[in-house]
Amino acid sequence: MPSKPVRLILIGDVVGRYGRRFVRAVLPLIKEKFQPDVVIANGENSAGGLGIIRRSADELFEAGVNVLTGGNHIWDKKEALDLLKTEKRVLKPLNFNASTPGNGSMAYQTAAGPVAVIVSLQGRVFMEPVVDNPFTAIDEFLKKNPHAIVLVDFHAEATAEKQAMGFFLDGRVSALLGTHTHVPTADARVLEKGTGYQTDVGMTGSLDSVIGMTREPIISKFYSGMHQKFEVAQGSQVLDMTLVDVDPKSGRALHIEARRYYEGTYGQQLS
Repeated sequence: MPSKPVRLILIGDVVGRYGRRFVRAVLPLIKEKFQPDVVIANGENSAGGLGIIRRSADELFEAGVNVLTGGNHIWDKKEALDLLKTEKRVLKPLNFNASTPGNGSMAYQTAAGPVAVIVSLQGRVFMEPVVDNPFTAIDEFLKKNPHAIVLVDFHAEATAEKQAMGFFLDGRVSALLGTHTHVPTADARVLEKGTGYQTDVGMTGSLDSVIGMTREPIISKFYSGMHQKFEVAQGSQVLDMTLVDVDPKSGRALHIEARRYYEGTYGQQLS
């Protein structure tokens, strides 16, 4: 009998309280419909739109998320320092300096049996150059930590950097899924050697916003060049996610599927 696939879901960057609230509303329905073995969410924007704290992390865990990945905003709230020291389910990017608290990966024991390794990784192009080379960091990690099932959340700005990483890791990880831009891309596919790939999963936040934040201050900043205070946008929410089915023996992706759920219609979409 063929092995049952291991199903992984990555939810795009959760933005602030309204994004967390929508995860609480829709994730139970998603889990009932798709029966995932592991649910991962990028949580680096979950507290006030920038950063993560224990309350925002706990709220997402209580909603049904198993692992939270990070990114360039992981340290924006000082509470994150203690959180990452004690909460193994919250990951910093693997290629942050080793002196920073926390872990860049987690081996998650799935209910189906196999262990899935979740890795948080950050890009460098068009971002603050505070992290080590992500290519050499993940290369070294995979050589030291051989596992069949590995999902990498690559938190990066540049499309080219994400695509290059996808081909670099093709056949070496089960899935390479991008986050950070908050805009889902229409390129989810299984690469030639068996790695599920998508340039960006998207976000969980306000649809009528600029990457989850209120529009007017950001438009004003682009127009005038003057700094404005950004606030998490309310209004109708969306949840972007990507599902990957993985062969537990080979670690190859068998299927990848990107989905978006709209507030007010997600019940119908999941029925």
